[in-house]
Amino acid sequence: MNSLATSCIETPANSERAWLTPLELCLLAAMWGASFMFQRVAAPEFGTLALVEIRLGLGALVLLPFLWIARSSFPLRLWPRLALIGAINSAIPFALFAWGAQHAAAGVGAITNSMAVLFTALVAFLFYGERIGLQRAIALIAGLAGVVVLASGKTEGDNVAGAVAAGVAAAFMYGIGANLLRRLVHGIPPVALAAATLSCSALLMLPVAVASWPEQQISPKAWFAAVMIGFVCTGAAYALYYRLIQRVGAARAVTVTYLVPLFAVAWAWMLLGEALTLPMAIAGALIIGSVALSQRAAS
Repeated sequence: MNSLATSCIETPANSERAWLTPLELCLLAAMWGASFMFQRVAAPEFGTLALVEIRLGLGALVLLPFLWIARSSFPLRLWPRLALIGAINSAIPFALFAWGAQHAAAGVGAITNSMAVLFTALVAFLFYGERIGLQRAIALIAGLAGVVVLASGKTEGDNVAGAVAAGVAAAFMYGIGANLLRRLVHGIPPVALAAATLSCSALLMLPVAVASWPEQQISPKAWFAAVMIGFVCTGAAYALYYRLIQRVGAARAVTVTYLVPLFAVAWAWMLLGEALTLPMAIAGALIIGSVALSQRAAS
């Protein structure tokens, strides 16, 4: 990315960017990695739908100022598209991961989440005729092999295969959502767009969340985890992610995908006592390696 001249002459701005980008990538990975750990704490008490509603609502609340500033970019005819994208790219994947968090270790969801990069290329190939290339095809096969290893292994949880299937389905929904965003929505500030889709999803989920709200009292620990998922791991993380995209480009920002499973496993090990098993390590290496190979093919 940097030319020989810029590598030899380091300005204050370049010096700041050199340390700021890795710092923000690690911070973002820590936020998204923590979301899988927090779901392990909150989902058993809230249940799937109630937790997703809290996540969507609080995440949208953090980003609403950006939506208000860019409100002129959202004509009425655009909102049905935003509702569709919100359901595909937020509500359904969040629900799948919340369900999976009740049945398997946090690292399982985080590892399957990494497949979203590969599925974005696959959906573009299957439905939009984009060329996938040999290197990306190999990456996809390697990633799917990692999924098989993960689903067949023994980890902490009573339905690991189901949690893996839910995580893979969520990652595939992210792949569909990424392609829809690229083709259906143009010229809108990304953070405001995230606020709009999260808000639509929260409104869509509200009736079923209210109907399924748990009858038992929810512990302060679960409430803390749910609030952290919404405010920090969704709202603040989205804002940071789009800030990175605007400053360093999507190709570099998406490298956060490699770090999220590492942070998820580390958080769950430190705070929940969940161990990294050999199948998780092998599957993580296959999937993250395949994502790296896919990104190399795209560059």
